[in-house]
Amino acid sequence: MKPIFRPSSEFDGITVVDPIHRRQFPIRTSDAVDPRPSDVDQFYFPVDNATEFTTDTLVLPYVVITHVRTVDGTFLTKAEDFSYEQFPEGEYLLELNAPIRIYLRVSGALTLASSAEHMAFDFDTETRVRMGARSYHEQPAATVTTTSSPRDVMAAVSTFGSALKTLSCERSLPSLRGHPPRIELGDELHVPAEIAPPETGVRIELPPELPMIYSASTLAYYLGGTLVPGDDPRLVTDRGFVHPLDHPERGYEGEIERILRQSLLFDCVTRTEGLYQIPLHERRAIEPLLDIPLDELYELDLAEQVETYLDVPFDAVREHVPTWLLSTTVTDDITNVGAIPYLANNLSLVTTPREHNRHEPVPETPDPIDSFLRGAEVRRGEQRAESDPYVAPTVTDSLEHAWLGRGMPIGANKLIERAFENRLERSSSTEGIDITVVCNEPEMSPEYDAGDALYGKRDELAFDIDVHRNLSVDELASVLTTPTDFLHYIGHIEDGHFICRDGKLDVESIDDVAVDTFLLNGCRSYEQGIALVDSGSIGGVVTYSEITNKSAIEIGRTIAHLLNRGFSLRSALTVVREQQMVGNQYITVGDGSIEIAQSESGTPFVCHLGRAGDGRYELGITTYPTIESGMGALFTPFISDIETYFLSGGEVSTFSVDEETLIRFLRLERIPVIVDGDLSWSTEVNPELL
Repeated sequence: MKPIFRPSSEFDGITVVDPIHRRQFPIRTSDAVDPRPSDVDQFYFPVDNATEFTTDTLVLPYVVITHVRTVDGTFLTKAEDFSYEQFPEGEYLLELNAPIRIYLRVSGALTLASSAEHMAFDFDTETRVRMGARSYHEQPAATVTTTSSPRDVMAAVSTFGSALKTLSCERSLPSLRGHPPRIELGDELHVPAEIAPPETGVRIELPPELPMIYSASTLAYYLGGTLVPGDDPRLVTDRGFVHPLDHPERGYEGEIERILRQSLLFDCVTRTEGLYQIPLHERRAIEPLLDIPLDELYELDLAEQVETYLDVPFDAVREHVPTWLLSTTVTDDITNVGAIPYLANNLSLVTTPREHNRHEPVPETPDPIDSFLRGAEVRRGEQRAESDPYVAPTVTDSLEHAWLGRGMPIGANKLIERAFENRLERSSSTEGIDITVVCNEPEMSPEYDAGDALYGKRDELAFDIDVHRNLSVDELASVLTTPTDFLHYIGHIEDGHFICRDGKLDVESIDDVAVDTFLLNGCRSYEQGIALVDSGSIGGVVTYSEITNKSAIEIGRTIAHLLNRGFSLRSALTVVREQQMVGNQYITVGDGSIEIAQSESGTPFVCHLGRAGDGRYELGITTYPTIESGMGALFTPFISDIETYFLSGGEVSTFSVDEETLIRFLRLERIPVIVDGDLSWSTEVNPELL
């Protein structure tokens, strides 16, 4: 479903809505407007839908990075907070990096002005504004069928590059990487003609073995390369370039990872010579290492660029590569092949299990076991009922970790292929975000008291919050079959059942679950979370073991706040785990990349705050990329005198700021802030008390 343009009933203006991702972006106008359909082929960049209306002023709800161009895409300037630009009579294209990608085409004079909180475009007089919008949502264009033969799987993975919207270095932008085709198992290999591999001149030769194929899948996607059988693993180009993949220290998987990370980094630097000519922090460090000027490098084809990149030793650039968002450990089961396209779409690093990573620990409960629990009391050391073993993903320095295959992962996202399919089939909505809170135990009510403080309080987003208490079996079943974006369940879970006032409910008894995402904040909720995904949900946070009521209240409220600010399920739990608020008893099941709300900044981030002396403060920023604003996306903090852009992913930098600048930054939006090791919120931090 395409983005829509809806006249506002609450103010003069228009709201751009992405029904698939449930994103909304309201824009005020000087008077009420009557939007009419417009041509989508007038914005230089691709858009899914377009409208036009007349006004003399546009005011955004908050500041977004805006690129001003000529109508043929030529870059003129970029604007962010505290910008003031005047343009003479002419025709201009404005690119708004909002939660929905928006383009404005206007003719005449233009004045662009922004403060710390708002951005406005003034046209001097009534002007026709043509507005185009592109959803960040991507669907696989087709389905490839493969047999269990590794050679056929190689042919299927070789089609991934067909989803790239460009073969230039601009494919390092998440919005220019389409979703790879689906893969399903069948009796014979079938590749639809319309998704033939692109001609990039890059191929990856490998022994035809599933673990090696899985590990190379994301790199093949990003480079638009084909996988072909070979005796020794190596990357080869049609120009005769050969790069061995069996590195003596990093090994095969380590070298695959190195090429992917280094290629993305150099592509991001090189693209600053093209459509996005911005001051990039990483360019200053990388450019001196190249033997060729960037403007010449930009004009080379993909294979030549890769050759040039790999001439630079990885140790020379390692510290400048952004921290990768996701690494996934994948078992060598052929049934996992259907999930591989979704991992590539996430640009996940893919590793295979190590024998020593199989464990049988019981996740620890952080508080004394004799305190009030959210499930049946279980004696220490009592064996769990589940048949799957606990497993540990391969250790990497990525922000988030996942596991695909049999087993119950420790400290990682349990991926389920059905969850990805459920996400693609998610129903569209032009309304606000639906939150459902269920509390089936009065003693646990502090977790949701003052529900509006947990969810909502977003001027640009509408939240609809329903709270249910002490439900019966039939009432809870009705809630689970009623469409909602997020279910926050608070209560007892015993023997794989939800405890209701008149009995127990097993989700497996429900055929069609309508809950998109969930937090099951009760003891041993893993089995019920898996059942929700199997019955239609996308993903959620669950528990392996007993949890105390005191811990669960703090964890539940913190996860709710993080989800409200645009963190995904997986990144929200990562932040909570890093603050040692939770151990390994909480994990994500299903597609942990799903978000229930949009981030004002485009990329969610956490601040680390401390005193620097002389009345100044050290402000560190750690970013958590999302699917829409993923690896290769840009981030810049709205801090006075900071005009540099950074690549998103992990810690971008630490800034020295005075108190006035710090307070202004902290009040821009509600941001998670770490002070003296404790998680707080920017709207509550008083720098004088540090």
